[in-house]
Amino acid sequence: MEEYMDYIVNQIESLAKIPSPTGYTYRAIEYIKENLKKLNVDCTITNKGTLIVTFDGKNNEKERAISAHVDTLGAMVKEIKSNGHIAMDIIGGYMLNAVECENCVIETMDGKDYTGTILTTKPSVHIYDNADELKRSLENMEVVIDEKVENKDDVLKLGIDVGDFIFLDPRTQVTKSGFIKSRHLDDKASAGILLGIIKWIVENNIVPEYKTNFIFSVYEEVGHGASSIPKNVFEFIAVDMGAPGEGQNSSEYAVCICAKDSTGPTDFELRKKLINICKENNINYRTDIYPHYGSDAAAALRSGNDFKSAIIGTGVFASHAYERTHEDGVLNTAKLISKYIISK
Repeated sequence: MEEYMDYIVNQIESLAKIPSPTGYTYRAIEYIKENLKKLNVDCTITNKGTLIVTFDGKNNEKERAISAHVDTLGAMVKEIKSNGHIAMDIIGGYMLNAVECENCVIETMDGKDYTGTILTTKPSVHIYDNADELKRSLENMEVVIDEKVENKDDVLKLGIDVGDFIFLDPRTQVTKSGFIKSRHLDDKASAGILLGIIKWIVENNIVPEYKTNFIFSVYEEVGHGASSIPKNVFEFIAVDMGAPGEGQNSSEYAVCICAKDSTGPTDFELRKKLINICKENNINYRTDIYPHYGSDAAAALRSGNDFKSAIIGTGVFASHAYERTHEDGVLNTAKLISKYIISK
């Protein structure tokens, strides 16, 4: 997979820069569709907006599904205040101090974009004695628009209204040392990996062991992403992320295999299969437990699907904040997926 790393990293960069908070994912899905078209790969898009690519296998009676989600964290306009500032509501679960002082874009219903900054309601230490002690909660956070507005009517005249999406600046960077830094690596890193795997399949005429579905879901961050999948799927892999940190076993340089998340243990036999693939192919891996973590695998299982599920992904440091991973972790994740789809 090494020869596909430039392509994968470029896809991660491009996807990270496309705004796609949950509920506003059509741009990212259209981007993926256009890239598949360049590879002469057909896809289907469900009524819900999920994109699915299917490759026939040596055995088409049983199917596998491998998912990544393109929806991300974000925000929406909740209220236009009398002073012309905007109160927001968040999309997905993140700490508000993680977006304090972040640049953002508000898009109106008629497609106009306005830049702004997310700040506390007491943003200056020169004015407020307790600026550093103010609780970072929704009632104490707001968006200051980069327009000459002094009241609510001024903002309404711009076309901004309640329910408009607020996009966080991803600030995507790839360092010389191989680190990928960006918001929304959860789960744009995995989506980029799957695009690389698809390119590898096409260019090398790879025939998976079983019929294989690549699923790009669009509602994972709110709990019902890959809730509808092909009925003959017997194994489901959610490609998401590992979470390195204190008390965790995950690493930014490895493919992380989840043993248990907030919904319970993953399937033991499938997890063992993935670990054995890593051992047999000298793939750097880590197993870990994530008590505050959910994935597309849980959404699919809650919908009543009958399959074995697993969760894997490159280690993503500072998840749901300004995130970071490394090309080594991305490569090891791609290697595991490539070996898995040709395994029995």
